[in-house]
Amino acid sequence: MGVPAPAKALRRFPTGRLAFVALIIVVMGDGAGRVALAGPVEDAVKGLASPSGETILANIKQLSTLGDPRGIAALQALTDDRLRVGADGNAWIYDKKTRDLVDPFTGAAAPPSAKPAREVETDNDIRRAAEPVLAELQLGSPEASVRLGAAQELSRSGSEGVGALLHRALDREKDKGVQDALAMAVARVDVGSNDANLRLAAVKLIQKSGNDEMLGELQRLLGVGADGKPNEPDDRVRDGAQDALKAVMNRRRLITGIGSIIHGLSLASVLLFAALGLAITFGLLGVINMAHGEMLMLGAYATYAVQTFFQSHLPNFFGLYLFAAIPVAFFVTFGVGVLLERVVIRHLYNRPLETLLATWGISLLLIQSVRLIFGAQNVAVANPDWLAGGVELAHGLVLPYNRIGVVAFVIAVSVAVWALLYKTRIGLNVRAMTQNRNMAACVGIHTRRLDSWMFGLGSGIAGLGGVALSQLGNVGPELGQSYIIDSFMVVVLGGVGRLAGAIVSALGLGIVNKLLEPVAGAVLGKILVLGFIILFIQRRPQGLFAIKGRTEA
Repeated sequence: MGVPAPAKALRRFPTGRLAFVALIIVVMGDGAGRVALAGPVEDAVKGLASPSGETILANIKQLSTLGDPRGIAALQALTDDRLRVGADGNAWIYDKKTRDLVDPFTGAAAPPSAKPAREVETDNDIRRAAEPVLAELQLGSPEASVRLGAAQELSRSGSEGVGALLHRALDREKDKGVQDALAMAVARVDVGSNDANLRLAAVKLIQKSGNDEMLGELQRLLGVGADGKPNEPDDRVRDGAQDALKAVMNRRRLITGIGSIIHGLSLASVLLFAALGLAITFGLLGVINMAHGEMLMLGAYATYAVQTFFQSHLPNFFGLYLFAAIPVAFFVTFGVGVLLERVVIRHLYNRPLETLLATWGISLLLIQSVRLIFGAQNVAVANPDWLAGGVELAHGLVLPYNRIGVVAFVIAVSVAVWALLYKTRIGLNVRAMTQNRNMAACVGIHTRRLDSWMFGLGSGIAGLGGVALSQLGNVGPELGQSYIIDSFMVVVLGGVGRLAGAIVSALGLGIVNKLLEPVAGAVLGKILVLGFIILFIQRRPQGLFAIKGRTEA
């Protein structure tokens, strides 16, 4: 058998020159590179840039036959009107971000020889042909996220033949998350099938998943038409739909309950920030500080001021502004607390009514001062990028990163306060003053100075609560008014001056409030909680954790 002429020529070509020519082909990377790497998929993609609609349709069919996911980018560009034919006759994708042409396989920028390029003309027939092929290729993509998106899109498309496509994809899928999405896509398609067995299998899939996206379809199957006959003629399918409906509603109630607990934990965290400060000031000084809620507000506005500073002067470090806001908020509110104690509170000890009225007036003064400085409208504090988004625990249940951050923050602050009160000399003096102020003064404790520091510490902790609160919603002048009453309830229920009591009661009240809201409403829920606290205090006036007296270490 004779050797082909090209092969004979290569045999006569010196090896070094052959390597040099190969290197030139690789370095050129444009026309030469495309010829060297040409194959069925490359040819089909190039055919998508044809001026003939029939040729484009033929190459779309060819890509479907090949099933190679490398054709995804070109097909996506074709359906989005971003496919271009270059001056070199090759297909290129127009990148809207860079406003340049890129290779449909590698994403590399097009060489000058590809320009100028013209847009590939498409019509509805081409798009209708390309979309199911694009979805089919995406279902074969090595990336799970691409397959997941294709499954979700196909389940809503209603394209002809999509059921068989989804069934084949489900049979070969290994990823659990994509399997679940494909199963729901199959159920969404099959629930409208003319085959009763397919409809029955679909409602069983819905029952297994408990996904409430299919709630409308289940209600349709169980409904009755205008003629009084059931919409679903098959008894087996109706029974299955009834069971599936129960499963969906049970799962929805479970998701709602878990969501309420998650939101209750974040509310409990904010209450705990406020209650920790009150537990110190109220337990140590016996002062009913009606301006304590405004320390939350000042801490939130301090966070807003730091955010504004970073936006204007340090935009490249904006993601770190929250770390700077924490000490700023603490020291601002600490300073305000020390100032209030020395100027006002110190002169009103053992006069509870005057103290209450004075601190209420101070709260109004602080609110109006903030209105004059920042305006009466609420301001928005943005979450840093690392606190944006969340973790999807289940369909319809997302645990936001900002709420996770708030809970972690309050745990860290609680540990720090516990260490201060129970592992330091200052904490020992504070506990001594709480139990017997006169005896503590007799043994040399500087009670006046400690009063100022502890009042400032309580205010500073509330300021940290303002930092946390700014990550959960907008910030306004009356922000603290929403939390002061609940904070006092936490302190009274937990036991005056008791850190453990404040933690337990804050968690309890926060979660119970959120669990009662969907059932009884926000107002009635608070009334029920308040009624319970009143009854509890009647039975146990010292709260959950009472001070043990002189024997406590």
